[in-house]
Amino acid sequence: MHEAQPQNQEPNEAGPSRRSVLWTAGAAGAGLGFAGLGSGPAAAAAPGAAGSAEAAAAPPRPQGRTMIGVPFEPRSTVRIGIIGLGNRGGSMIDLFLAMPDVRVVALCDPVKDKVVKAAAKVTKAGQPAPAVYTNGQNDFENLCRRTDIDFVYAATPWDLHFEMARTALLNGKHVGTECPLALRLDQLWELVDLSERTRRHCLQLENCCYGRNEMRVLRMAHAGLFGELLHGAGAYIHDLRGLMFDPTYYEGPWRRLWHTRMRGDLYPNHGFGPVANYMDVNRGDRAVRIASFGSQARGLAAYRKEHMPPGDPSWKESYIESDRTISLVQTAKGRVIRLEHDVSTPHPYSRINSLGGTKGLFEDYPERIYLEPDQNNDEWGDFGRYAQWDHWLWKEHANPPGGHGGMDYMLVLRLTQCLRLGLVPDFDVYDAATWSAPVALSDRSIKAQGAPQEIPDFTRGLWRKARPGMDSQKPAE
Repeated sequence: MHEAQPQNQEPNEAGPSRRSVLWTAGAAGAGLGFAGLGSGPAAAAAPGAAGSAEAAAAPPRPQGRTMIGVPFEPRSTVRIGIIGLGNRGGSMIDLFLAMPDVRVVALCDPVKDKVVKAAAKVTKAGQPAPAVYTNGQNDFENLCRRTDIDFVYAATPWDLHFEMARTALLNGKHVGTECPLALRLDQLWELVDLSERTRRHCLQLENCCYGRNEMRVLRMAHAGLFGELLHGAGAYIHDLRGLMFDPTYYEGPWRRLWHTRMRGDLYPNHGFGPVANYMDVNRGDRAVRIASFGSQARGLAAYRKEHMPPGDPSWKESYIESDRTISLVQTAKGRVIRLEHDVSTPHPYSRINSLGGTKGLFEDYPERIYLEPDQNNDEWGDFGRYAQWDHWLWKEHANPPGGHGGMDYMLVLRLTQCLRLGLVPDFDVYDAATWSAPVALSDRSIKAQGAPQEIPDFTRGLWRKARPGMDSQKPAE
């Protein structure tokens, strides 16, 4: 069993290839010696190490034409290949199959039973039997080589997103991953460069951007109801202790083991993405620097002591991940974004989802609003009174199916619509890289006693130009 690195050491980069680690329970059991953040041609030291290949400085010039404003190619049928059919991929396939003019043509997971179950869903939906790829950890490469796939969707452990996105791009496929897009800055830069060179979109499919409240606040902010925007906050506060110690939910301990390797915000995207959209980050403003602070690591060890029997493999693990991380992001316009992460202490679920400006404030969990002149008595107002500001997606699909309150459905609906009609996607590789950068940078900042870390300008200066994003107009079919 993996022995965790002491808190004052950086993770060791030596170890198995990222391809061979943490796909399944068996892979996790075989890969517990993996203590770093991946290996590869661009790898150097772990986040926070001096002289790292993750240097935040941008290359001197773009290595390809920008992907800003580039539409998908229109197509009558959208052909999807799915890599990873665990809890996330196994549920998202239902939404892809529910979309008009979408075919699921290929599936990949080294656990054959999961592929068989997913393939049965495809045929039950009246589609031809999909091609299946179950031959070990690297079979996703063969899926990406197919010529009948338009978009590759990767729903695998975090370690694998980079290589799967990279492989899809190099094989001429548009690609989207679950969050984060990648764990290191050099990996993020490589995917930005590859997206530009291959002319294929590389997206981090952030479902929280499509939440009803998030999309309503977005439209209200853009209409000026909050006045000049000053600050916002987003988070991933979710008690995952039971799931992380469940021997089957995450198919092995891969997610829990990240708490033995890093101290930073392991999952910033759900909170960062929506607030970045409110503030038009990469579309007129830019996230410039981040300073992070972390509490002691106590929650997982306390849970283990109370719930895990002697001899359980988890007793060989030493947890260093801060139970609560708090990061402050400053933008080029002087706005402040607060990000929080906590998955190892008792707490009701919250993404905070807050936005404040010169005319008032919105806060979520529970939802409440205070806007002048609507409220002037020091009492919160009813956010339901602003339903007229709902995004057109929510006006047309008021009770969507699927998980997470319907946001998953909205994400898949809008993604496949953009692919089918040849539209510019609502977010792009520059957004994906920006939203994922706090993983490495928050860890680096905490280890440097909260010293601010520069956030790369992945747009290479093009953030200064205003452009559309999530606040889309309904397209003509």
